[in-house]
Amino acid sequence: MQRKLYIKKGDTVKVIAGNARGQEGRVLNVDNQKQRAIVEGINMISKHTKPSAANTQGGIVKKEAPVHISNLMIVDGQGNQTRIGRKIDESTGKLVRYSKKSGEVIK
Repeated sequence: MQRKLYIKKGDTVKVIAGNARGQEGRVLNVDNQKQRAIVEGINMISKHTKPSAANTQGGIVKKEAPVHISNLMIVDGQGNQTRIGRKIDESTGKLVRYSKKSGEVIK
């Protein structure tokens, strides 16, 4: 059974371990099976591509490689890295994510 991940597409995260430690970016994609996320501008690799119909020139393309979820931490609205909690919102009755540091709801 897969564990529910605390990072979603569109979240702003900070890298807490590895070569890109301290950098921030927006999550572009999350792979639940491998527990990895692709973060905008983080863990850039050079991919050698052959010429194709879409890219007639070919050559070396820079793109983001996945980062393990354990090396990422969510950044709340105030710019602090924080852990995530879940609670039922009183006004809507829905389950929402909130910052454990500041207590504010994360959208």
